[in-house]
Amino acid sequence: MAETWVNSAERIGADLHLELSGPGGRRAALIRALRDAVRGGRLAPGTRLPPYRSLAADLGMARNTVADAYAELVAEGWLTARQGSGTRVPTPLRQWGNTVSPGAAARVPKKAPTPARGPRHDLRQGTPDASSFPRSAWLASYRRALQQAPNEAFGPGDPAGRRELREALAEYLTRTRGVRAEPGRIVICSGFAHALRLLFPQVLRGPLAVESYGLGFHRELLTAASVRTVPLPLDEDGAQVDGLDRERAVLLTPAHQFPTGGPLHPTRRAAVVDWARARGGLILEDDYDGEFRYDRSPVGALQGMDPERVVHIGSVSKSLSPALRLGWMVLPERYVDAVLAAKGEREAWASALDQLALADFLASGSYDRHVRRMRQRYRKRRDRLVEALAERAPHIEVTGIAAGLHAVLRLPPGTERSAVKAATWQGVALDGLAEFRHPRATTPLPDGLVVGYATPSEHAYGAALEALCEALPPG
Repeated sequence: MAETWVNSAERIGADLHLELSGPGGRRAALIRALRDAVRGGRLAPGTRLPPYRSLAADLGMARNTVADAYAELVAEGWLTARQGSGTRVPTPLRQWGNTVSPGAAARVPKKAPTPARGPRHDLRQGTPDASSFPRSAWLASYRRALQQAPNEAFGPGDPAGRRELREALAEYLTRTRGVRAEPGRIVICSGFAHALRLLFPQVLRGPLAVESYGLGFHRELLTAASVRTVPLPLDEDGAQVDGLDRERAVLLTPAHQFPTGGPLHPTRRAAVVDWARARGGLILEDDYDGEFRYDRSPVGALQGMDPERVVHIGSVSKSLSPALRLGWMVLPERYVDAVLAAKGEREAWASALDQLALADFLASGSYDRHVRRMRQRYRKRRDRLVEALAERAPHIEVTGIAAGLHAVLRLPPGTERSAVKAATWQGVALDGLAEFRHPRATTPLPDGLVVGYATPSEHAYGAALEALCEALPPG
């Protein structure tokens, strides 16, 4: 009998393909075909088969023939039948007597192995509390944006980004971060890493001065772009910018140094801007969590001091979610065309609909409300961390806590590696300070742990602090 396609999508929501061939008549061919489909995994466990009347009509068979085939397969354990739920492939597949041979059973797709269990408590830096994403407010903005979107928003995207978002960002950044922005100088990207890929090496060349402690991932991106990075020493006032020499650009985290946590001292802020003006240099400002400050006056963006010498880079990765993949660059005018050329003729990274939703989220005030709410929540978490350490490990100094989503725990000399290992045994994921050190840094910082307090959900945070304290070295 020839190969036959059975299309019952309108009746059961799925298509079924069977090969009907071999001796014994149509009933025997149908039974063999269904067995083969189950054995080979084309009918997965739990799949609902068409009603026998529908299948009979599709195949041009008598209804009784199909009903008898179903009944035999149910009796053999290949199928199950239950009133109200139809005929299905059982989950898991049963073996009756010798009907399913060991070889045949082995060919039934096996359940995927359970992935290795991760840490019980995630205290790594870098991500907000995913459970706090403002789903209802974001959905409302997305709906409004979708309803009001012009038809051209559903075509090829502008590499500069949606005008609506750039206008909303210009207002927000000017109001909250002191950025001197206008929509024509803003280019939308998918985050800080994407900004680096656009700038190097298409627009800028190395060497690039960087802080001696920072994200290794960013250094790896620059190395892949053949950009040599030169580390600047750090102290309690931030990067020692007087060490800038032949570099034509410098990458800084001036509002909240990552990972040590302090702001760049006002004297050094002025000094690095003076250097850029005198040497024709460029400052890349990573404003990764500028919205979250607790015990100090807001530190304005460095870009406000000289918009023609600073590239201001930000994103919603810390304030909303890294899953949105939305960021921005506020560029000196002379770099706008070059960055757009590097990005290409069409937007290939950031969804136009997500951009429109974020524009509405900003313009409606929802973003401000969310940031205020999360600022209060993260401040309480930081306070709980400080209180737990004061009670359980008073010999441990906590630094970098005036802003941001992480703290640095200063450890006794020589204990950082063992503390990280002890944390692993306690089921706690975190990083030692040495993980962020530039390979060519000449002045290492004291031992420490970088503890992110934003990631755990509210109900799990207390247990995470308990496990952390158990891992700390004794006083």
